[in-house]
Amino acid sequence: MTITAPPPSTAPGPAPTSTLLDFRDVAMTFPNGTVALHGVDLTVQRGEFVSVVGPSGCGKSTLLRIASGLEAASHGTASVATDRIGYVFQDATLLPWRSVRANVELLAELHKTPKAARAAKAQEAIDLVGLTGFEKSLPKQLSGGMRMRTSLARSLTLDPELFLFDEPFGALDEITRERLNDELLRLFVEKQFAGLFITHSVSEAVYLSTKVIVMSGRPGSIVRAFDVPFPMPRDPDIRFTAEFGELVGEVSHALKEGHR
Repeated sequence: MTITAPPPSTAPGPAPTSTLLDFRDVAMTFPNGTVALHGVDLTVQRGEFVSVVGPSGCGKSTLLRIASGLEAASHGTASVATDRIGYVFQDATLLPWRSVRANVELLAELHKTPKAARAAKAQEAIDLVGLTGFEKSLPKQLSGGMRMRTSLARSLTLDPELFLFDEPFGALDEITRERLNDELLRLFVEKQFAGLFITHSVSEAVYLSTKVIVMSGRPGSIVRAFDVPFPMPRDPDIRFTAEFGELVGEVSHALKEGHR
C-alpha cells in the first residue's frame, strides 16, 4: 500500500521524490560464500512504514545494512533517494560517559552542526520522545525503554526522511515495547518519514505498519506482502479486534509457509 505524499508546496522547486528506497533484484553473498539474500524487490515510499518479518538468519538486518550504505549488494541495484537516514539498532549504542543530552547531540555534532543549533535540535528530540527532565542522566541511570528513546531521539536530530529500525524493541518487556510502539507511531504520523522496520514479532509488525513483508529462510527472498488496512493514527485497542487478529494470523501462516 502506498500512502500518497502531501500536496507539494506552491513554492518554486520540484516536488520531493516519493520513492525513497528502491531495491531491484538485490542479492548478497558474503566472502565466506554465505548467500544471505536472493532476488529481493522492495520499495519504500515517503509516508510508508514497511515492516519485515522472517526467520533468524534470513537476511533482514543485511537489508538494512545495504539500505544504510554499510554494505554493498553483490547483485542488483539498491537505490536510496535521500542522505537523511536515521538508523536505530537492536542495542541503544549509547556512550556510557555522556549524558542523555550529549548522546542525543552526538550525530549532529559529528555532522558539524553549530553548537547552538544542535542543542536546540537535541532538546526538541528529547521532548518528542518523552525524556524531558532526564537530559543530565547517564545511560546507566535509565531503564531499557528510556535508553531506546534516547537512541531514537539521537537519530531524530538529523530530521531523517528514511528511518531504518533493526529490532529496536526486541529486548524490552511487553508493556514497555507496546508503549514504545505507540510512541513510534505518533512520531511517524507527525513526521511522515519513510520507515523500514525489522522485527520478529508479527503483531508488532502489523500494528506499526502500512505494509508487512514476509521473507523466506536463507537465502532470504520476499514470499508475501500484506497491505495493512487500518488507518493512521492507530488506536492501541485495535490490537484486540478480530480484524487485527485475522491479519496477524495470515502473516504468521505465510511466515511458516516461507520457512519450509
